[in-house]
Formats: sequence, C-alpha cells, structure tokens
Amino acid sequence: MKLSPRVSWFLLAFGAWSWIVWTTFVKNLWKDASGLAFDGGSPTAYFWVHLTLAVVSFALGTAIGVLGFRGVRAARRAGE
Repeated sequence: MKLSPRVSWFLLAFGAWSWIVWTTFVKNLWKDASGLAFDGGSPTAYFWVHLTLAVVSFALGTAIGVLGFRGVRAARRAGE
C-alpha cells in the first residue's frame, strides 16, 4: 500500500497530536485534587480506566505516527 504525502503528513501529525494531548491529560490526572482519581491517596477506578485509555492512545498514536513517518520517508525517496 502506498500513502500519498498528504495522508502521510496527516498521520504523522495525528500521532504527534495524540502524544501531546494524552501526555497533558496524564499529568493532569496525576495531579488531580478533586477526588476523582485518588481517594485517600489510593488510585480509584476512574484513575485506572483513564490511565488505560491513555496507554492505549499512546500505543495507537505511536503506530499511526510511525506509518505516517514511513510514508513521508518513502515519498521523499521517490521524489529524489
């Protein structure tokens, strides 16, 4: 399968965006003072569910970003 340069850049940007958004979310989750993420210092189900979502999103963002990177690299090689 061959990706167009436009699609490749989109996938690369999506992967980077995913890392930026979810890193910020995890930092905020860790510092949560509202009682949702931690109850008496112990992580709650809310914390574990959202941490799992973040880890899965990191993995998918990485995979999508790698596909985009490979597509950009292949397009540059083809244009040489």
